[in-house]
Amino acid sequence: MAVQILSDLHLEAPKGYDIFKIVPKAPHLAFLGDIGTVAAHKEDFLNFLTRQLHRFRTVLFVPGNHEAYHSNWPETLDILRAFQKDARQNPSLGEFVLLDRGVFRVPNSNLVVLGCSLFSHVPPESHMAVSLGLNDFFRTKEWDVDAHNEAHRRDLAWLNAQVADLEASDVKIAIFSHWSPTLDARAIEPRHAGSRISSAFSTDLSNEKCFRSGKVKLWAFGHTHYNCDFVVERGDGAGPLRIMTNQRGYYFAQADGFDGEKTVDV
Repeated sequence: MAVQILSDLHLEAPKGYDIFKIVPKAPHLAFLGDIGTVAAHKEDFLNFLTRQLHRFRTVLFVPGNHEAYHSNWPETLDILRAFQKDARQNPSLGEFVLLDRGVFRVPNSNLVVLGCSLFSHVPPESHMAVSLGLNDFFRTKEWDVDAHNEAHRRDLAWLNAQVADLEASDVKIAIFSHWSPTLDARAIEPRHAGSRISSAFSTDLSNEKCFRSGKVKLWAFGHTHYNCDFVVERGDGAGPLRIMTNQRGYYFAQADGFDGEKTVDV
């Protein structure tokens, strides 16, 4: 199955919801977060999604940190859930699937997509640097590092449980998240290696069930504004895991290697 994967379009600054064009290269489109700002730009944001639903059979959506800017997480998710409900009642549109700890079973295939934001884990020694160094905790209401870490624990526990439940079945699993599941050097921009706020972007999940299971064949993420596409060899007969990103980044500082037509086959 082919999926077109895009993330970190940052259409909120400057506002570009009405001018950013996506050329369909696969029946399914996956947005892996930081597409724009949901509540503050609600009409523009939802109109942008609706245009994609006229072009794609399925639009999968993983919320990123910028989606909740100038609002809070409950309001942001309520807007997206309401949009999902409304879109499903319109037969002229493709299917919108909110992947906030969500599961999408691809029709006529043995592929299961598991999706969640997968907030990172910020260790105690990094709390102060991350709290002061990221806009998330200034531009998202009722949000701090403790809430961020609790969201990480929730998302990781959900992923591990889902993968464990699927291990006995004849499926392949792709995981879509916004935050990164790896500290592999190939996934980190060299100039940011060792940054005091790196834990706000990536978490080493290499010992977790969701990372080690041989059922998981692909993990795509965003958030880092650094594009990569590589394979991790895992032990215990699990076989290779492909890890990839396709992030545009900010309009004024776009990430190298972004491809608006990039698709992956799972």
